Amino acid sequence: MSRVQLALNVDNIDEAVVFYSKLFGTQPAKRRDGYANFAVSNPPLKLVLLENPGQGGTLNHLGVEVESTDGVDAEQSRLAAEGLVSVDERGTTCCYATQDKFWVEGAPNGERWEIYTVLADSETFFSATCDGPQCCSTADAAAEATAGAPPA
Repeated sequence: MSRVQLALNVDNIDEAVVFYSKLFGTQPAKRRDGYANFAVSNPPLKLVLLENPGQGGTLNHLGVEVESTDGVDAEQSRLAAEGLVSVDERGTTCCYATQDKFWVEGAPNGERWEIYTVLADSETFFSATCDGPQCCSTADAAAEATAGAPPA
């Protein structure tokens, strides 16, 4: 199953969790300090809430969650055939999960899209080699690709 991901910045994670639990009739699938995600079955949606005081109500990023690394690879190949550039992040830790993913470059209004699969749960938001939000950003992945280093 594939589902669209919507990642929102929220001012207060506790208030947001209460609201979205009521709105979608479900509790978070994962809840950590400053973070929650919902696996909504109807409509099929992965809703991610990221506590960023002062940024509430803004879009953090968009994505499509697929079932496997093969699904990530298939989407990356399909998009490459359409002329879209991507930045790989394999085995990266982001949003309390180890993931294989890529970021799509060149969205017309600068919105951030990721295509990903979750490989395993993680106790940390970022990888052990990263200490900030750049680990989950296209800018960091592009810098690492340019430098020839593997993704975090």
